[in-house]
Amino acid sequence: MSLNTPRHIRLTSHPEPQAQRWRLRWGAADPATRGPVIGSVTRPADRNVIGTHGGSYSLYRALAVSAGALSPLQRPDLANTHPVAAIGPHPQWMEPGRIVSLDPWGHLATEAFGDAIAEGIDIRPTIAVTRARLNLAELNAEIARGRLVPDGRVLHPGGDVSVTKAAVDPVWWLPGIAERFQTSEHELRRTLFEQTGGMYPELVTRPDLEVFLPPIGGITVYIFGDPAALADRRVPLTCRVHDECNGSDVFGSDICTCRPYLLHGIEESVRAAQQGGVGLVVYNRKEGRALGEVTKFLVYNARKRQQGGDQAATYFERTECVAGVQDARFQQLMPDVLHWLGITRIHRLVSMSNMKHDAMVAQGIEIGERVPIPADRVPLDASVEMEAKKAAGYYAPEGAADLATTIGRPLGET
Repeated sequence: MSLNTPRHIRLTSHPEPQAQRWRLRWGAADPATRGPVIGSVTRPADRNVIGTHGGSYSLYRALAVSAGALSPLQRPDLANTHPVAAIGPHPQWMEPGRIVSLDPWGHLATEAFGDAIAEGIDIRPTIAVTRARLNLAELNAEIARGRLVPDGRVLHPGGDVSVTKAAVDPVWWLPGIAERFQTSEHELRRTLFEQTGGMYPELVTRPDLEVFLPPIGGITVYIFGDPAALADRRVPLTCRVHDECNGSDVFGSDICTCRPYLLHGIEESVRAAQQGGVGLVVYNRKEGRALGEVTKFLVYNARKRQQGGDQAATYFERTECVAGVQDARFQQLMPDVLHWLGITRIHRLVSMSNMKHDAMVAQGIEIGERVPIPADRVPLDASVEMEAKKAAGYYAPEGAADLATTIGRPLGET
């Protein structure tokens, strides 16, 4: 088809259910029985999910097609794209309801469904696993201070850190998502349909399609050391689960502790791998507690401009006034990626967040030591956040420094 060929599009909110050749059986013991996730639009008859591949980037793909820069019939050439490290299968992949927000077989699509791909079925990976090196200025500073010592395996003399990393797109099994949030699948589907402005009518018209590819950001996993060791309870595991904060993580904004805590997690992961253990940093795309960056900046203004200045006592109140809710991350889905990696025990959790800790424990993951951020890593302007989170029960009191005393200034001072 020419990119300039007119195409007639028929829209209907009530498509007829069709017999599915590639019916998905979530939680099956092998990929052949489970079936491939097919979200491609090139052969609609093969589709067995709601939505399409690419998460939030699927809309940019649509723009590329609209602009004539991309053929709507384009298929990816997946030669030599297979994972560089073996991950799984692990028992959690087959435990009912254990993994509901990602496809545990997503990185093995080309291997598991090679024959179907050769037949012409447009099956695409939803997970990619590769290797890389990280180089962060803070790590070089730690090397200069003698707090980190290059070993030539994990940490190199120039400051580079060797990692295995994985990118994970969201794949939601709707019955499991509903159960995790203690609601009915019918209610979940209806709410998703309504709150996306009717963007996905199949949510309410195709109950036979149980899997949804939502247009949201995914997860990036950084592994320090041997990925196979993550599932070995005997190997000490240091883990930081981090939710995205572009302003701090990338640009170093000093109103929160996000980048300092992220860097602390990376440093502790490097040390763990150097000492014969393994380190893990999980980076979730949940900007502004999943409320978005616009909402976050509006809250910043409201906090700073209120009478008396920024205060721990009104920290969450100002968020709720703007967004209607204090936090939309809802950590119930977060442990899924840990189950994908085969993790059953975390020896050192680099987080004092009770929400994260409790979500992991509720999903059967044992937690040992909880590692707080050192007080000298907390920016002066971030003490309000820290005190507010401790007071609200977000942070465990044990091990969390009294930052107002440590920093030596009133909480409302900015």
